Amino acid sequence: MPDTSAPEAVDGPDAPLHDELVDLPLLSSDVVFEGKIWNIRRDTFSYAGNDIVREYVDHTGAVAVLALDDEGRVCLIKQYRHPVATREWELPAGLLDFDGESALDAAKRELAEEVDLVAADWSVLSDFHTSPGGNNEALRIYLARGVAEAPEEFARTDEESEIEKRWVPLDEVVDAVLERRVQNSILAIGVLAADTSRARGWATLADAESPWPQHPVARRRARSE
Repeated sequence: MPDTSAPEAVDGPDAPLHDELVDLPLLSSDVVFEGKIWNIRRDTFSYAGNDIVREYVDHTGAVAVLALDDEGRVCLIKQYRHPVATREWELPAGLLDFDGESALDAAKRELAEEVDLVAADWSVLSDFHTSPGGNNEALRIYLARGVAEAPEEFARTDEESEIEKRWVPLDEVVDAVLERRVQNSILAIGVLAADTSRARGWATLADAESPWPQHPVARRRARSE
């Protein structure tokens, strides 16, 4: 499998497009609201000659899984999302449960817990920031193939207790995204990336253990070293 991880940054107008990780010195950083799942953090930093204050959701990072079977179908779930009061079609996804949890292990756990599936073949499909103006969440989507039923079913609670599971041809999910019938951003990015990668013979996929320097925990570790 080719190495499609982010290339080393090269400056200049002819350089490949790449985001630039920047660690500005913080004048202060405080948790101003402690929530059940996420906290709100307020940072003061210097940039372009000014002291700037920004508040954002301090996220744990998350993973999602596009599970593709031998018939070219994607495993989707429909789940209620309270902030938008909608039962959305989504990819199985979830938070990293603890500091230091492997993203790949988290993806395997979420696939088993949400849809009772395991997979033999794992690759990185896409990495992105979900809403960089308001939170520091970095999300990695895995492509999982060679799928099979998990040896046991998981008990689900809260919103997950009424999850609806459906296998849908990838082409049909792409159509639903392009026709704006489904709105979940992770689903949209995942299926469009998979459709494009499939057309290129899956040459864009990366190794499942590829480094993930954008992850908030990884960035905190890098700052402390």
